[in-house]
Order: sequence, then C-alpha cells, then structure tokens
Amino acid sequence: MDFVSDQLYNGCRFRSLTVEDNYSRKCLAIHEGKSLKGSDVVQVMETITFGGKVLLKRIKVDNGREFISKVLDKWAYGNKVELDF
Repeated sequence: MDFVSDQLYNGCRFRSLTVEDNYSRKCLAIHEGKSLKGSDVVQVMETITFGGKVLLKRIKVDNGREFISKVLDKWAYGNKVELDF
C-alpha cells in the first residue's frame, strides 16, 4: 500500500492510494483524491475486506502521515491486522 502523486495539465495536483497484493501482484484498489487522509485509507481497506469478512494478515506501509494515523491504527488493531512499517 502506497501513495502516488501527479499533476494535471492545469497544475492541479492529485494523489492516488494504491493497494497491491505482493504475492500475486494483483491490484486490489486505487483510490484518487486531492488530499487523502487516514480515514480515506480505512474506507478503502473496508471495501477491500468486504467489511471485515476477508481479513488481511499483514499490510506493508511506509511511515507516511496517512499510515501512522490513529484511525488506521485503530482499524488494524480491531481487525487483528499487522502494519509492517
């Protein structure tokens, strides 16, 4: 799981949250927006896990501010998912 940034022709910047399965190299989700927060990450993870029915064991992330948020930490703890920094 990581973020990618880019810029449109008119100068507007946007970010994309990409979630990829490292084993199968399958893209699980791409979520775009002007500014993405920890709550947006949790919303994408809820979509991927179908509301907690399919849980991941470990998610590899960097130390970005969206990934060290209390909201994502609470979601990971509540769903017994390890955040691998």
